[in-house]
Amino acid sequence: MSEIQNSGDLRQVKVEKLKELVKAGRDPFKISKYEVTTNSKAIKDNFEEMEGKHVSIAGRIMSKRGQGKVGFYDIQDSDGRIQMFVKKDTIGEEEYNWLKTYDIGDILGVKGEVFRTKMGEISVRAEEVKLLSKSLQTLPEKFHGLKDQDIRYRQRYVDLIVNPEIKDVFIMRNKIVRGIREYLDNEGYLEVETPTLSPIAGGANARPFITHHNTLDIDMYMRIANELFLKRLVVGGLGDGVYEMGKMFRNEGMDTRHNPEYTAMEVYKPYADFNDMMDLTENIVAFVAMKARGTTKINYQGKEIDFTPPWRRVRMQDMVKEYTGIDFDLINTDEEAIKVAKEKHIEITPLMTRGHVISSLFEEFCEEHLEQPTFVTHHPVEISPLAKRNVEDPRLTDRFEAFANTWEIANAFSELNDPIDQRERFEEQVKQKEAGDDEAHMMDNDFVNAIEVGLPPTGGLGIGVDRVIMMLTDQVSIRDIILFPTMKPLE
Repeated sequence: MSEIQNSGDLRQVKVEKLKELVKAGRDPFKISKYEVTTNSKAIKDNFEEMEGKHVSIAGRIMSKRGQGKVGFYDIQDSDGRIQMFVKKDTIGEEEYNWLKTYDIGDILGVKGEVFRTKMGEISVRAEEVKLLSKSLQTLPEKFHGLKDQDIRYRQRYVDLIVNPEIKDVFIMRNKIVRGIREYLDNEGYLEVETPTLSPIAGGANARPFITHHNTLDIDMYMRIANELFLKRLVVGGLGDGVYEMGKMFRNEGMDTRHNPEYTAMEVYKPYADFNDMMDLTENIVAFVAMKARGTTKINYQGKEIDFTPPWRRVRMQDMVKEYTGIDFDLINTDEEAIKVAKEKHIEITPLMTRGHVISSLFEEFCEEHLEQPTFVTHHPVEISPLAKRNVEDPRLTDRFEAFANTWEIANAFSELNDPIDQRERFEEQVKQKEAGDDEAHMMDNDFVNAIEVGLPPTGGLGIGVDRVIMMLTDQVSIRDIILFPTMKPLE
């Protein structure tokens, strides 16, 4: 039995109290509305103006103590707590006797005068008290609280009540999400909405969730990215740039940085390239850091991360050389690359190429060093099926991934707009899928058709919003910044 569940006896006591209320014509669940004129924070922040004024507040009983004809109740609303001071003589003996039967967790409406007690506590002197909702569960007791992390995620509604500091995280999350929109809107980007369900899972290499549309009798996929739809809109000339922020779904592992559904933002700007997207990335993150924390230098789990632009920019191959000593400017064949991979104990997979080896070595030996914000650029073409080839070295692409705290937080490129090259890369991805790669890209003939109509040179960017929020709120798990994270059912 969880620590916030009750024994049958405790719950039954509350049920009996509710029955007594109903019998007496005081059923709280028949009350549909209660006029609230202010809240706990406003009263405390503006006490000099509020003192002596009559207010109407509402909230949950979090503690109660009384001495005969006088009672003290801590009332918690969405902005904090305030003390209710109540005297039997003021509200009447009948109401006072009913009040004494109310439990911690019950929700009250209180009307009365704002004052300060002899002990210096800002309070509301109750003149009228009304029970608005009866809690049939028992909250975790005051001093131990709700500590079981699993239960906190499963029953966030209780977590928010007994650990009110967690509200600050989600209020800050809201500031960050609004800040991203504000920055892009101010830069002239148009926010759009694209499908969550599609007959093809495209825009990234990932394992999708599959569902079935009964009327059409076809399998459909929850989106793993919205890239291909957004680029269709660029083809259509919708605005000077488009973006979308919303949920993506990937049927993959779960850990402190991965939840099956998560929030991402993707933006596409015609006549721009991946260098412009680097500027956009660091400016967005710096902007929301200032919004949320008031600084671009943040402390995350005891270490300083400086998001002040400009960020470091380094080629993937140069990072591999820096941390392994292997210079891929001197390695030109798949055979040479695979030999090096074996020497470095990298797993060899079917159809592995020089580009795959570079990527594997980077992941194995380099990512762990990327504490400060860094743009890792020029990924191999084999792992970048939607990115434009680099003119100087067509084996590479004009792509970057942004890292901070060793985490990838953004991915961007100069978009591939050559339809012949795009079709060939999709066909290569299909071979990878047929060889057993569940994350390889599907063929999307309509998308190829779209860029045959004509996709202008375009810069595209995707930001992992949840990871940015984790760092800016100093939270160690993605579940701590998602109100209702995915959990395995208890039964």
